Amino acid sequence: MNVLKRPIITEKYAALNEVGKYAFEVEKDANKVEIKKAVEKMYGVNVAKVATIRALGKKKTKYTKSGAVTGRTSLIKKAIVTLREGEVIDFYSGI
Repeated sequence: MNVLKRPIITEKYAALNEVGKYAFEVEKDANKVEIKKAVEKMYGVNVAKVATIRALGKKKTKYTKSGAVTGRTSLIKKAIVTLREGEVIDFYSGI
């Protein structure tokens, strides 16, 4: 099982990349130690700090012939990884 699902590349997190912080979507049951080891192994960098966030799913409503169906999207867990001074992750190197 891989702890990291995907990197999160949005305008908000791209601004954090400038100061050495990177965001990843991770498994719900992953802890900070596992996340740190996975990032260090996958990208070959040294991680200084890991912060985790559990984001609740958004409420969604779909209107059908039989009426409105309401539910939630699934919960996701994010990790903000701070790298040591001078280290960089290049997400676009494989393109």
